[in-house]
Amino acid sequence: MSAPGTPLRVGVRVPPCDRADRVVETVRRAERLGFDDVWFPDSQLLWRDVFTTLTAAALGTERIGLGTAVTNLATRHPAVVASAARSVAELAPGRFTLGLGVGNSSVGPVGLRQTTSAAMREGIGLVRALLGGEEWDFAGKVRSRLRDPQPGLPVHLAASGPKNLRLAGEIADGVILLSGVSPRTLAGATARVREGAEAAGRNADHIPLTVSAFCAVTDDIEAEARLVKPICASVAQNGGAPFLALAGIDVQVPATVDGVYPDLVHAEDWDRAVEICSAWISDEDALRFAQEFCLFGTAEQIAERLRALHTSGVTGVFLQHVGSYDPPTDLIEAVGSSVLPALSPTRAKAND
Repeated sequence: MSAPGTPLRVGVRVPPCDRADRVVETVRRAERLGFDDVWFPDSQLLWRDVFTTLTAAALGTERIGLGTAVTNLATRHPAVVASAARSVAELAPGRFTLGLGVGNSSVGPVGLRQTTSAAMREGIGLVRALLGGEEWDFAGKVRSRLRDPQPGLPVHLAASGPKNLRLAGEIADGVILLSGVSPRTLAGATARVREGAEAAGRNADHIPLTVSAFCAVTDDIEAEARLVKPICASVAQNGGAPFLALAGIDVQVPATVDGVYPDLVHAEDWDRAVEICSAWISDEDALRFAQEFCLFGTAEQIAERLRALHTSGVTGVFLQHVGSYDPPTDLIEAVGSSVLPALSPTRAKAND
C-alpha cells in the first residue's frame, strides 16, 4: 500500500516517561539522526500527559513528524481529543498525526472498558466533524462546534483484530498495525484493511500503513530475545496464540499473572516479569518470537527486513525498545548511526 518511489518512514516510540522538557531532548536527538517520526503512547497513570509532551516536542523541533500511538476516546472525550489535537497541530503544521486506539493501558488501570468498534466509528466521526468546523449534535441535547478548527488533520486507527482492521480500512486516514513484522500476520492484517477499504469504495493502496515493532540492534539475538518474554506472553494472553502458533510458538498463558504491575507489556520490574514469564515462554520461544515478530539483529539485517516491509506495502514503521519508563536512548543511537544510513545515503548525510 505504499506509493512507488515513496521512502519508508522510520519512526521511534518515545514514552512520556519524564518531564516534557527532558523528553524533548530525546526527540531532538532522533530528529538530528534522521528519524522521520516520533510516536508517543498515552496512558494517564503510567506517563506524563501525552499532549503536554507533544506541545513541548512541537516547539522544540523543526522537521520530525509527531504522533500519538495511541491516545483513546474512552478516558478522553472525543471533543477533548479534537481540541488537544488541533492545539498541537497549530504548533507543528503538517507534522502531527492523531493516532487513536481502543484504550488498553489507559482504560485498564481505571476500570473502564476498551472502546468498541461501534463507539470508535462514532467517535472518529465526531472528532473529524469538530476538526472540520462542523456542528455536532451531542446526545440530542445541544449542537456545538470547535472554534478555530483544523481541517485535514490525519486520523490514524491502531488495530489488531479483524473488526477494527476493517473499520480502519473503511474510515481512517491511515492504519497503525499492531501485529509486529511477521509476514504471515501482516498479510492477514493488510487483507482485512483492504476488505474495509473496498467495502467503502476506497483505494486501499492510498491508505498509509504503519507497523509497530520491538527492535534491538545486536550481534547476540539469543541474549536480547529473553527480554521479550513478557511481550510474547502478553500476545498469547490476549488472543494472539494462533498467530504465535504460525511461528511454531505453542504456549498458553493464564488470563491473570500475579506479581507483575501494571501489566506484562508495561511491567515496572522488567527483570521480574521476564523471570515470571519464563514459566510459560522458553528461551527458544522468545528467540522465535524475536526473529519472527520483532526487528532483532545486526544493522544490515534490520535494514534488509525494513526494505522487505516496504516492498510488501508498508509505508512506515515505528520502533520500540523494551521498557516503558526510560527513554529509548540506546535504540535511537544504534538505529540512527547504523540502520538508517544503511537504508539511504540521504539519511547517512543527516547523521553527519
